[in-house]
Amino acid sequence: MDRARAARRAALAAAGVQLLHLAPAAVRLPPLRRTVARPLAGYGADPRHIALTFDDGPDPRSTPYILDALDRLGIRATFFLLGAMLERAPALGRELTDRGHEAAVHGWHHRPQWYPAPARDLRELRRATEAVADLCGARPRWYRPPYGVLTAGPALAARRLGLRPVLWTAWGRDWTEQATGDSVYATARPGLTGGATLLLHDSDCTSAPDSWRATLAALPLIATHCRTRSLTLGPLRHHALA
Repeated sequence: MDRARAARRAALAAAGVQLLHLAPAAVRLPPLRRTVARPLAGYGADPRHIALTFDDGPDPRSTPYILDALDRLGIRATFFLLGAMLERAPALGRELTDRGHEAAVHGWHHRPQWYPAPARDLRELRRATEAVADLCGARPRWYRPPYGVLTAGPALAARRLGLRPVLWTAWGRDWTEQATGDSVYATARPGLTGGATLLLHDSDCTSAPDSWRATLAALPLIATHCRTRSLTLGPLRHHALA
């Protein structure tokens, strides 16, 4: 009986720890994202600015095309980089910042941290943060968890490392096999309002092969939409978070 009671207590304690670990992920729910989690979601206070952000790079196969397109459009953005990808293409990380863009942290690997492992979370996030700082030449300010799932371990690790977590308020669903430039723009368009943070991808490392080409095709459409509405696309550093 005592063993059974102890086992039940241990199971309840483990469940409690798991719930606490997962609690921050509730900010993905739309009602919370629009209210108490507005700064975390990326809502800005500037009614004329939209933060343009890219995830999952840098990727030598695709990121240079995105950078060239942004140069042609006269737009700067924030790139949330994976440490493992940056390690493979360090020169591309430095080129990104040399061309006026902002480097931020997306973790080391692209995987959600569903289970509590504080030491691992801190170790991996520190490794990614140091890689961005060393290879891109600027200390990062922002952290976006993979899949937008912010659990307690990475949230606490980000705080210790001086990183501010930021998710997004609009996306283009540009990671799917069916994505096209028109579909990415059509999906993003309702959210392209002042104060928004737009999520796109400059790599297909975790997406459908060549899906980044849809992103590339959508960029001129998004830029024209914003320009005709007197909205400015820019990096998070120019975004007055609410």
